[in-house]
Amino acid sequence: MGHDQHQHWEQTYRSHPGMYGERPSRAAVHAAESFRAAAVRDVLELGAGHGRDALYLARSGFQVTATDFSAVGLAQLRHAAATAGIEDRVRTLEHDARTPIPLPDNAFDGVFAHMLLCMALSTEQILALASNIKRVLRPGGIFIYTVRHVGDAHYKTGISHGDDIYEQGGFAVHFFSRTLVDAVADGWDLTEVHSFEEGDLPRRLWRVTQALPPLTSRRGEG
Repeated sequence: MGHDQHQHWEQTYRSHPGMYGERPSRAAVHAAESFRAAAVRDVLELGAGHGRDALYLARSGFQVTATDFSAVGLAQLRHAAATAGIEDRVRTLEHDARTPIPLPDNAFDGVFAHMLLCMALSTEQILALASNIKRVLRPGGIFIYTVRHVGDAHYKTGISHGDDIYEQGGFAVHFFSRTLVDAVADGWDLTEVHSFEEGDLPRRLWRVTQALPPLTSRRGEG
């Protein structure tokens, strides 16, 4: 299913460049405020797509590394950054979230992921990604992510792939339970689980904020 999802997203970005528009998500606006309050400098955005949130974070003054498994989306992001004159604050990296993040330990103050963890990832892959995020964050670092959850209208509809993954219109979503949120936060300080809605359905999401303890030992992690 992973290869099919990759091809589906590549074709979607080719057919609909800038499909999410230029305005940032509400989650990214909140993340920028939280990151600024915590004196974050270096931000990693996972699943950046064509970059509406990465570009907003860069315009907000952060150094941003934006990853996605879509080379097409990242090319659109780089073009937009160059057009806006902020290419010096944005770098891109093609990365599949099912694989280890190819970046060094303790490299970032903040990580942001809007609707990435609820893509076609198994629970095991989600927890492995969370462990990798912990590795690349510095002690005290903040991770803010959003996911569709089991209260969403599309939960248990469409094609079931097991593990709370359901496919609608070619897009597969792993709907999060609160148990899974708590599992992702294992070893972190879970500071907020905020409910909100987005889009026409509407999609029902959680915005989760969690932080590493300032003196977390990294020995044996990753």
